[in-house]
Formats: sequence, structure tokens, C-alpha cells
Amino acid sequence: MTYTVLPPLSLYIHVPWCVRKCPYCDFNSHAQQGNLPEQAYIQALLNDLVLEKEAANNRPIQSIFIGGGTPSLLSAKSFEQLLNGISQQLNLASDIEITLEANPGTAEQQKFADYFKLGINRLSIGVQSFHGTQLQALGRIHSAQEAIKAAEMAHRAGFTRLNLDLMHGLPEQTPEQALADLKQAIALQPDHLSWYQLTIEPNTAYWSHPPTLPEDEDLWQIQEQGQTLLAAQGFNQYEVSAYAKTPNARAKHNLNYWTFGDFIGIGAGAHGKITRLDKTIYRNWKTRTPKDYLNPDKTFQAGQRSLTINELPIEFMMNALRLKEGVPTSSLTERTFLNLADISKACQQAQNAGLLANMDERILATPKGFLFLNNLLEYFLD
Repeated sequence: MTYTVLPPLSLYIHVPWCVRKCPYCDFNSHAQQGNLPEQAYIQALLNDLVLEKEAANNRPIQSIFIGGGTPSLLSAKSFEQLLNGISQQLNLASDIEITLEANPGTAEQQKFADYFKLGINRLSIGVQSFHGTQLQALGRIHSAQEAIKAAEMAHRAGFTRLNLDLMHGLPEQTPEQALADLKQAIALQPDHLSWYQLTIEPNTAYWSHPPTLPEDEDLWQIQEQGQTLLAAQGFNQYEVSAYAKTPNARAKHNLNYWTFGDFIGIGAGAHGKITRLDKTIYRNWKTRTPKDYLNPDKTFQAGQRSLTINELPIEFMMNALRLKEGVPTSSLTERTFLNLADISKACQQAQNAGLLANMDERILATPKGFLFLNNLLEYFLD
């Protein structure tokens, strides 16, 4: 008997180019060299999608996220061609959320207005900081003033759904500077904030040459005072790093990741996760370099693998437990085909440690578990 109720489906589109690679960035991004091959890349994306179309199984696409790199380097005309091509191949939900990532250093009023007219209804601006010294240390190409202007442009263009990406725990950042960044972000009236601590990742310039980061005591102070400020300003924390003004302001696309939904990934280095009718769940990933992705003699897909039954608990939990309200207990079976009994030992140990709440109706971390999420997740490792 086949399983017919598949998870919700989203589409992720990766645009791999940026003006300059930031020293903390471990995403698949490549510094722009001359003119971008926009037309060739858009056509490649649509050709890539043709090969992924079957995975949709006629499910409506709930959200589209165009990330990078810096997608706002591309023209509105290119995105018009892309979105038209997508709508011809896939069934789009009537209330679809379409997010585009933008860099303040490439923000243009007319471009934002044109994006909005195309049906892109959510903008995510990578501000990271409003402090000049920190922006310089992060290798950002924009100034604090340009970041402020970019948010103002977004509002003028018609975007009522606006996310600002902001980091804390930056090189030599004081708690006062971190709070000032947050206050400035709030003043720009986004309906959503992604506020997260800088982490030093492998294969980055920061990994090779680590900067001086704030002491743990300062990091705790920033976290506590920042969360108090956000709550007082009406931003509800619903995920480890995500804060929304209203339930409708929550990022639908990211919520689909965190609730272990399915997503098709197209573009250089994009990843996908798909549930099949035979109950197998697989992940795939695309060719990383733009040059190879655009090479007609090479395949778009670089690899694919099915998740094993032993991997499913941690795969599910590392997403679901990031949500402050957790997920319904029933979603474990709906999304992984496992039963609570299959993970009862790990759950009991985590509950005994005070990290996991009673799971009568929801799977969620206790306040302590939410704070020490990595410790909680260790119980679900194979």
C-alpha cells in the first residue's frame, strides 16, 4: 500500500553570485567576474526544474525562496522570465509566499518596485550590522546608511513583508553596539527579524584567520537583553533565530524546513528533500560551481541519497526542536513514518535531563532544552 498524503512542498532557487565573498560566509557564493550570464542561468534553472517536476507529484508550491549569493544582482526581467517559466511547470498555491534575498549594497528603488510588481511579496535584506567598523570586519559592501535606505526602499516599493538579517557576537562587538543594531533594525519597521549569533564555519576566511569575538559573558548579556527588547517591541520568537510581529509574518518557507516538509532545490549548489510515494525520503544536491552548472555537457545533479531509518530521528528533531512551540506529536509519523515508540528511549533520556517536554500533544524542548539545543539533539544521534 502506498503512502499518498505527502508533506507540503516548497521551491528553493539558488543564485550563486555576489559582489564580494564575505569572510564569514560558508554558502555557495562566488564573486562576480564581469557581466553575469543572466539569460543562460535563468534558462538553466528552468531546465533543471523540468528534471525535478516529477518530484512535485502535483503538489502546490507553498513558497518560493530565492537565495544566494546575492539574487538582487539579477534584473527584474530575468526574474519575470523565471517566475513565468515556473508557473508553467508547477502548480502554485494561491497564497504563495515568494521571498527574494537582497543586499543593501545592490539595492535600487526601481528594481525593488519591479520585483514587487512581479509577485515577489517578501524581501529579506542582509543587513548584518549598522555599525561601520563591524560591517568592514564582516567584509560587507554596504554602509549603515545604505542598509537603512534599502529598508526604506522596500517599504516604498510596496513590501509589507520585510525581513532584516542581523548578526550579533561580531568581532570586538560590545553589548551596547549589539543592542544599538537591534534598535535600529526595529526602527525600520520590518515584520520579521532573523537575529543570530556569528559562528565561525570551516572553509571560510574567518576559519583560517579567526577574529577576536566577544567573551561568553558578553554573548549571554547580548542574548538576554536582545530578547527582552524584541519581546517588548512585539517581536515574538518562534524559532531559535526568528522573530515575527504576527503569526502571518512568520517565514512560511523556513517553517516548511523546520516542520520537515519537502522542497525542490534548483540552481548551483542547491539542495532538495523529497518524500516519495513509497515512503522513501531522499536528499539531492546540485553541481556547485556556476561554470559547471551552466555547462551543457554536465548534469545539474551532483548527488542523491536516501535517508536511512537511523538518520530520520535526528533529521526530524534538528529541525522541529528549533521551533519554540515545537510540532504536533502526530507530525513525527506523518513526516518520517516513524512512531514515538521508535524513539522512546532517546525521548525518555532527554526528558530525564530536563531538556525535552512531555510529549502528549507536542514535541518540543523545555526552556532549558531550547537554550542548550545541541545537548538535546545529541540524544537523537544514531
